[in-house]
Amino acid sequence: MTDEEKNQLATLEARIRQLMFMYGKLKEKNSLLVQVLDKKELELQKLQHEYDELETCYTNLKQARIISITSNDVNNTKLRLSKLVREIDKCLALLNG
Repeated sequence: MTDEEKNQLATLEARIRQLMFMYGKLKEKNSLLVQVLDKKELELQKLQHEYDELETCYTNLKQARIISITSNDVNNTKLRLSKLVREIDKCLALLNG
């Protein structure tokens, strides 16, 4: 084997070692990123569940408000109708009297 071939072989070995070292680093980084991704996915699921619960509560509150407004409106409407009936009765009494 000539000196040039020995140099090329040494260069090839050095590059293979460097490639293996870079592969190890990338493998570690990938493992770390997978862990971070898993953690973020769990956090996302938790937040999605919390969002769903809050949305359900909001819907329930809207329905409760609609019911309370409706019952309040019914009472107000009854009072207004009673007042109108009394005024009509007064007008009829004046017309008949």
